[in-house]
Parts: sequence; structure tokens; C-alpha cells
Amino acid sequence: MQNRFARIPRRRVAGGMSLVLIAVTALLGAAPVAAAATASTAPPVPVLTWGPCADPGDGFECATARVPLDYRRPTGPTVPLAVTRHLAADRARRTGVLVLHPGGPGNSGVNFARDSYDALPAPLRDTFDVVGYDMRGVARSGQVECWDDKEYSAAVDAARGVPGPGALRGAIRQGLDFATACRQRSGDLVPFIGTASNAKDMDLLRQALGEETLSFYGRSFGSYVGTVYAAQFPRRVRAMVLDGAYDPEHYANVPYAYDSRQFVALDTAMGRFLDWCAQNAATCGFGEGRPRQAFEQLKRDLDADPVITASGRPATGYTLAYRLMFNINSGKEVWPYLGEALRAAQARQGSFLLSPPSPASFDFLNANMAVECADRAYPTNPLLLGALVSAHVASARLLGPPIGLGPPTYDHNHAPTCAQWPAERPSRFEGSYRAAGSAPILILGTTGDPDTPYQDARALARTLDNGRLLTFNAEGHTAYNRSACVSALVNEYLATLTLPARGTVCADETPPESPTLRTERIAVDETRDMIPALR
Repeated sequence: MQNRFARIPRRRVAGGMSLVLIAVTALLGAAPVAAAATASTAPPVPVLTWGPCADPGDGFECATARVPLDYRRPTGPTVPLAVTRHLAADRARRTGVLVLHPGGPGNSGVNFARDSYDALPAPLRDTFDVVGYDMRGVARSGQVECWDDKEYSAAVDAARGVPGPGALRGAIRQGLDFATACRQRSGDLVPFIGTASNAKDMDLLRQALGEETLSFYGRSFGSYVGTVYAAQFPRRVRAMVLDGAYDPEHYANVPYAYDSRQFVALDTAMGRFLDWCAQNAATCGFGEGRPRQAFEQLKRDLDADPVITASGRPATGYTLAYRLMFNINSGKEVWPYLGEALRAAQARQGSFLLSPPSPASFDFLNANMAVECADRAYPTNPLLLGALVSAHVASARLLGPPIGLGPPTYDHNHAPTCAQWPAERPSRFEGSYRAAGSAPILILGTTGDPDTPYQDARALARTLDNGRLLTFNAEGHTAYNRSACVSALVNEYLATLTLPARGTVCADETPPESPTLRTERIAVDETRDMIPALR
């Protein structure tokens, strides 16, 4: 029988559904879901046996923690979590544990802690045990698989930067195929990879480490993990920094409205970069003063005649859009390099913007989609799905069509999969996000953030009973260690619990640099999250 979601008409949704009904339904979100039953038996605290990591040499040690698969059955089957730590250098002055949680979802927390350690200031390294872990369903902690490498490669290689007729119906069919594959290949795990369970895992790690409270830094998706942890265990928070924060209520319960903000934030950031190119043609080097037109033409040219990469795979206009979705996150300092990379792509030369997603990317994307579908309750109405995805794409002309109508990948096109999600959501958080009774929580918001819009940070500060917003007036995703001003205030808070004054705004973004200068991590890899070194 034909999938009812695939019967979306080719014509734009206009007269068949009133805009008022669309808006009201989107704002209402999905129907309430009954909360999971509360377990009466406390789960056993994991025993951590520390030893050398598989690739030792950086001072970290590793262990495995076994935690309940389903917290409704706390003594039932377990999931192994990979954990790593670096002990405080000055044991006499040790303050406690600092958990570093990456973005994604889909990034390795073990790698995040190890890769970010040197970027932390010496006073934090001296006084905190720095801890990271791979959350359930990610990397060493039971990697979720929905599509395999061959299926993902075929889907992204066939995608286009300027999708043609039928793209919406194709995206919805692919969403169902991906959701079905998740159930078939990881059906025992996917119901239990939501953030409520992840936060419970973190509290078991706290107990296993022998700590009364935790200090926590979470960036991007890690900010949602921290929010849910504080909501469930407010008295266990010593200090918490949520960088590139989510609006938790919209993310989990009004997902179409949340997606709408993300589409607009991504496209307007891309637009500001292209406007800079128009005003700084010599420094940008792309578009000869008309970069928007050149960008649209480049997408069409790559679609018509893809560049065949060293791997033998094609780089299309979709490849270009996919890479820009991540690389625009680095802010103004990389704008000249993006211009240089766009010019190289235009000349059909080597460019990091023409790198198709790799098998490592597919691991990240499988978890990214599956975790968010476990967390977020989309309405299942197929007409609403088609209407709102079309509206989101129309609101973001530069990157919206390839990303929103492409195969299941990153945040912006989760709706076609999550609205058809076949699994239960017992690990989804459904309580209040107020975190009543917690210690003060510091929220970092960047005004030009392309990934987690600034209004999300403002919304989280209003939601938390004890939140304090610190604003970074800049382009790019997240703020810590991209601003000396922000970093000094964050480090002081983590060390002494002293909050910045209300209304504090930092405005020391690194300006666009000449392409003759070299900066680290110009080509942002979605599979590797890390705190940047403070310039």
C-alpha cells in the first residue's frame, strides 16, 4: 500500500489548508504523550575500573560504565558507556569534576574531552578532573545504525543543490525509509537514546565518581543535555555553562516552530556572509561583486556537471550546501576562507566545500537523527508535514531547498523522519525545564548564531528559575573561547561561582582575516566537535 505521507501533491500547499490552521497546529506541537512510569527501584551505581585508553599518551584514562537500557527497568538490561577523565593537576586544590559535553547529537564526548583539554585554561585543568563520555547510541557507547554507508552515500550523492519537482515527496519517502531502517537495525536501542535517559546516565556517572555535585560545560546539543540534567537533578548542579543554548520547550514540544527559527538563522547568516562578499569583493574573491547570483549559479552548475572527487563520488550543489551549513558556524574570521573555497569550487579545483559526507559523517548523522527523533514529538499529520516543510524551505532561499528537501541528515530536515518515527519515546523528557532549586546556571548566546538562534538562549534564560544570560555580539556558533571577554567570565564562574553582571554583552569577535593568514580548523568537520583554542 502506498505510504500516505508520499501522496503530497506537487503544487504548493496553499488553498487546501488555511494558514491559520497550519500556524495554530504548529504552535501547539504534537499531542501530549503520557510520561514514562517512574521506577521504584534505584538503578545500581556503575563500578568504574580505570585503565589506559586505547590510544594513550595524553594523560587521560578510560573506563566503561554500565547503565540501564530502560530506566523503567533499572535492574534490567544495560548499555555500556565509554568514559574518560584527566585528573586535576593540583590534587591539593582540587574543586571537583568538570563534565564536558559536545554538540550534535552524534559527536563523541570522549573525543570532545580529550581534544578540548588543552584549550582549557590552566586554573581549570589544575583544579578539576575533566570528564567526558560517549552518550548512549553514539560512537563507543553502542553506535546507532539506521542507514548503512552504501545507502547514505547513494542518497547524498543523488541529492541536488536546486531540488526539482517532486523533491518534497522524495524527502518524505526517504524520511520514512530512514525511520523504518532505524527500527529494523537498531530497534532494541532507539526507544532509549533520548535525553531524559542520557541525563540519568550522567547522574549515575556522578555517583560512580563519588561526587555530590557536578560542574558542567555543554555546547549546542550539550546545552539541552545540561538543561534536562538540571531539571531532573537540580541539587546536583555546582556550576553549569550552556553554550549555544536550545529553547527546550520549542525543541521538544513545538518542533516545527523550532525548525522554522533554525532555517531562518542559517540562511540569514549565509546571507550576511554573501553581503560581506559584495562589499569586500577583493578580500572575498567570490562573485565579482554579485555573490548571491554567483552562489545560485554555482549550485546549478554543480548539479548539472558534478565534480568527481578523489574518492570517485560526485560533489553537487547539495554537497556545497551541506558543507556551508557547518562551515558558516565559524564566524567572521573564516569568511575570507569561505570566499576562497567558493572560488575554488567555481573553478572546479580542490575545495573543502566539495567534500561529500564520509562514513564517519554517516555515523554522526545516524545518531543525530535518531536521538532527536527520540526527543521531539512532531505532529503526525501528513498535510501539516508537507505544508510546513515547504514553508520552511521557502523562508530560506539560499540553503533551505537543498537542506530541507534533501535526505535525512542534520537538524533542519528532521521533520520528514521524526513525523514518521515508528518507535516509542520512553526516554524523552516531558517535565518542567525550570530546574527549581538549582545553583545559578550561565547561558551563552551569540547574536548571529546560524545553528542555535540567539532567541533560544534568551528563552532558556527566561525558562530556568536561576539562569543568567551572557551575550556574545558576533557571528558564528557558540561563544566560549571565541571571545576573550566571554572566556574570562566563564572561567571565573566555573572557578569561583561568580556570575557576570546581568545584561553583560561581549563584542570582541575576531574580524575577517586575510586568506594569507592561516587559522586552525578552517574546514569544520561535523564529526569532530572541540572547544577552540582562545586566540
